[in-house]
Amino acid sequence: MKNNWKKNLRLFWKGWGFSILMAIVIATSFRSAIADWNIVPTGSMKPTILEGDRIFVNKLAYDLKIPFTTLHVTEWADPQRGDIVVFYSPADGKRLVKRVVGLPGDSIAMENNQLMINGKKVSYERIDDPEANDPPLRMAADQLGFFEDLSGARHPVMITPWRPALRSFGTLTIPEENYFMMGDNRDNSADSRFFGFVERSRIVGQADSIVISLDINDKYQPRWERFFTALP
Repeated sequence: MKNNWKKNLRLFWKGWGFSILMAIVIATSFRSAIADWNIVPTGSMKPTILEGDRIFVNKLAYDLKIPFTTLHVTEWADPQRGDIVVFYSPADGKRLVKRVVGLPGDSIAMENNQLMINGKKVSYERIDDPEANDPPLRMAADQLGFFEDLSGARHPVMITPWRPALRSFGTLTIPEENYFMMGDNRDNSADSRFFGFVERSRIVGQADSIVISLDINDKYQPRWERFFTALP
């Protein structure tokens, strides 16, 4: 009986086992080095990314890494100001999704939620009529929404004036091979204001679109209008 079990196991391995193992290795290597998706559980990137969004992460946007490591084989681009990126937190190693607001060599400061980069104030435009906008841009009565222009392309940010938050900091100079990250939900985001600069090697890839969106506050109902939409 025992010999038959071993014989059947060997036959399975020769017939299907090796093929299944290779398929798993290929699939996990693809997700590790080429493309993946992230489930977003928090609102730190609202109103751009909502809780329950599944975002596509392009891991070839900037470089090629050895699968299952952060070791770079080669690099062909660098994150740009305004990019949404996935990276490993310097504080605890968790994967986070934030926006790049400061590049290597930049000087950056913030005064009452207004960013200043290299001595110039970043441009903001109030989202004046929330009811006329798409649902993600509709602010609650105690929130304010703005379009922020970091790189010639606008993206929304939001603030919650009543909430205790770090809204100002003095001028910081970003070291080489480091970046300054912030969430679009400026008064409810643990970002570079708290854990500091993010090294280039910690960046996993660029988040450029929403694949699927499920409303975690409404029995995980699909938010069809957000399926397969580009991130600003």
